Amino acid sequence: MATVNNNLSEYDKASIPNAKSFRFGIVVSEWNDTVTEGLYKGAFETLIAHNVLPENIARWDVPGSFELIYGSKKMQQQNVDAVIAIGSVIQGETKHFDFVCEGVAQGIKDLNVLHDTPVIFCVLTDNNKQQAIDRSGGIHGNKGTEAAVAAIKMVVISIKSAFTK
Repeated sequence: MATVNNNLSEYDKASIPNAKSFRFGIVVSEWNDTVTEGLYKGAFETLIAHNVLPENIARWDVPGSFELIYGSKKMQQQNVDAVIAIGSVIQGETKHFDFVCEGVAQGIKDLNVLHDTPVIFCVLTDNNKQQAIDRSGGIHGNKGTEAAVAAIKMVVISIKSAFTK
């Protein structure tokens, strides 16, 4: 979703189901932690705002965004209804950015294809640190908020699909 004319934190709160009985795992990259902590705060506060109990939110930290894949896979095994993978990759002077972004996107996609617990991609892939700050609680809102809303909605889809089997 392009953020130029949008605020990532704005959504119709009344349209989001009550998530009181849901359990969430949040896996947070320690790399670019000023950004990832902002994303975590947005996700956590949004889950709480939709009645998720604090004890039903588990947080694990991993060293970097590439490690989000393994951390999310292990979190899927922890009796959670959805996982939110939070990271920030900022363009540098080498192709490392491309490899990390591609690997993380494909890895999280694979977890969603292979397992029944949804993993939400909350990894910022920005050209510079200011863009990341703007999207982790700055002028464009918070991608963590958007990820938490997506996680709640995906749990509802997961529950619905269980009834149609």
